[in-house]
Amino acid sequence: MSELLELRPGLFRWTAIHPEAAPEPTTGSPDDWGPDVGSVAYVASDALVVVDPLVPDDRPALQVELDELVRFHGRRVAILTTLQFHRRSREKLAERYRASTSRARRTLPGDVETVVVRRAGETMIWFPEPRALVPGDRLLGDDAGGLRLCPDSWLRYLPSGMRQPELRLALRPLLDLPVELVLVSHGEPVLENGRAAIARALAA
Repeated sequence: MSELLELRPGLFRWTAIHPEAAPEPTTGSPDDWGPDVGSVAYVASDALVVVDPLVPDDRPALQVELDELVRFHGRRVAILTTLQFHRRSREKLAERYRASTSRARRTLPGDVETVVVRRAGETMIWFPEPRALVPGDRLLGDDAGGLRLCPDSWLRYLPSGMRQPELRLALRPLLDLPVELVLVSHGEPVLENGRAAIARALAA
């Protein structure tokens, strides 16, 4: 069984157990997230883009498959993180693949965009061709096939003082994108009708 799930041609996702996940998370608390977290790889025009990667040492088969993906496509590797808490295996993989880690527009592949969520401490990644949005912590899987906003407890560290009502407003520009897939880090991804799932989450 493959460690990397190909969702669309050139678009891959995998999950791994986060070592800092709480064994029994409390609903609505800062530890309200399951142990499995998602990472994404995308074959862009001039780079293999890897978003929020987690490759644990006890998953050698996963590392081998990622190595094979890098070798097969032969492009430079660009590692992007959506927010500070998702650095995960970034430094290890940056050294392994001699990858760039900047989100600066001038270093992004031509068919990769970033969506800055103002005052929310997050930069989402947008892949226009497969219509795939990769959020960090502000949009989560709701365990029912849809999406939900992160709880207020996840926002308390922000100097902006943002809470869910302000977050809903900050995320409304996402509705201008023709999103089909929402590849969340926490929970199950949305693999079709992503824009509608975002709209429902913002209206809840």
